[in-house]
Amino acid sequence: MGLLQEWYMQEAAVSEEEKFHRPLSDEQLFFHAVRSGDIDFVRENCKQKKFAETEGVGTLSRDPVINMKYHFVVTTAFVTRLCIESGMELEQAFRRSDFYILKLDNLYTCQDVIDLHDHMVLDFTGKMRILTRSSGMSKPVAVCIDYIYAHIKERITIENLAECTELSASYLSRLFKKETGVSVSYYIREKKLEKAQHLLKYCDYSLIEIANYLSFSSQSHFIQLFKNFTGLTPKKYRDLYSSSDWHVSGLHKGDTL
Repeated sequence: MGLLQEWYMQEAAVSEEEKFHRPLSDEQLFFHAVRSGDIDFVRENCKQKKFAETEGVGTLSRDPVINMKYHFVVTTAFVTRLCIESGMELEQAFRRSDFYILKLDNLYTCQDVIDLHDHMVLDFTGKMRILTRSSGMSKPVAVCIDYIYAHIKERITIENLAECTELSASYLSRLFKKETGVSVSYYIREKKLEKAQHLLKYCDYSLIEIANYLSFSSQSHFIQLFKNFTGLTPKKYRDLYSSSDWHVSGLHKGDTL
């Protein structure tokens, strides 16, 4: 039997069983979290054992351990290329990728593969978190940026940041603007709106859910700020940049690595 004939026979059998792959939104949000250094999101994903879920995931081998190893390789390849696109040095990224994939040779249980996966994605995410911080930044401003990053869902004030840095609010405001070029309030608003863009692209949360999640005062306030920031309403932005357009390094959803 030729490969093409075998493919069509298998396709017919799968169609009859009505087995479908799960939507890409969760996977896309996860990959974005890795490339942006969102360590809390990735840690929670690992805690929920998302990589171990088999529902809606393609079968790459009938052996469960080998199947999980194949998925590990695919995940590592995506993570590596995304991190390179976001600024990780190419040789460092590929050497890290090779290291983790080679570790698979000595793993013989699904749990071992899951543990390695979690270590791998947290490693890459941690390195990306460091890269997202500007070099030469003073410690107080770095603390502020880290605090904003970790508390992006909350209402953040200059008083919160001043307490963390043990500086006066007025001095910290001047220092922050001197080093970043923007005010604290502008920076917080910018990061919240960037997070909103990601949620609109990769999730199906409603506008009110996103506004509440990011602690905007109201949905209308969120919509106005978003339009000022992007030139588009949140709905228009979602229509134009939904996950259906997502791609990595020139590889679109239908391509193979």
